[in-house]
Amino acid sequence: MNIRVLGAFGNEGPGQRPTAFLVNDRTLVDAGSVAGGLCLSEQLAIDEVLLTHAHLDHLVGAAYLAETFAISGTPRALTIAALTPVVEAVRTGIFNNTVWPDFSVIPSGSPAVKFRPLVPEEEYRAGDLRVIPVPVDHSVPAAGFIVHDGTSGFVYSGDTGPTEALWRAAKMIRGIRAVLVECAFPNRLRDLANVSRHMTPERIQRERDKMPPDVPILVYHVKPAFFVETADELARIGGDIAVVSQDKVYSIY
Repeated sequence: MNIRVLGAFGNEGPGQRPTAFLVNDRTLVDAGSVAGGLCLSEQLAIDEVLLTHAHLDHLVGAAYLAETFAISGTPRALTIAALTPVVEAVRTGIFNNTVWPDFSVIPSGSPAVKFRPLVPEEEYRAGDLRVIPVPVDHSVPAAGFIVHDGTSGFVYSGDTGPTEALWRAAKMIRGIRAVLVECAFPNRLRDLANVSRHMTPERIQRERDKMPPDVPILVYHVKPAFFVETADELARIGGDIAVVSQDKVYSIY
């Protein structure tokens, strides 16, 4: 399984794109930035977006991708899959013909988008992948995902503060080879992290014992303004913790 980092950050900066990961060229896990890292043919090869929650830094690329599908003449729809409250937030808040066109009904006769509500902790298929959405503790309805190809897989936290159900579910799945976990702020902004339900390095250190054991921890979603400070604090934790590199492909076997 290959995971291509299209966007590694929790906001935009020069050369820094919001969170998005492309799995096996066909499935997006979040979509904060898509076109910034993919050519047109690569964009049109995508089948599905697994959306953790409805904040712009995780979905704005899906809005642009929907338009790309709509004007390309591609006779198939992009599927946006998420927990039901997330789907409803995206329908009413983004694809509402005010903020953005409702590509679930246009083009007429062949809409560019279809929505797929997901049931918490129930496995479903996204192409060749098995996906389990698990609610996490964020400031809005949100999920993390356990993504598996039948042989190996990874855990993706989405945006979350300290959480329980995701790690508990992940420990029950064999073949987990990596944990991708967000870390928005440095330790000195722990109060802001608490209010906004995000991680800091010290929180990741405490969460570590809950995670599947003996697998790499790959950190994403660091806010660009605090990148150096946060990365230094993560490095001091030690062990197999690394900040993901944008545009790099990680292979999970």
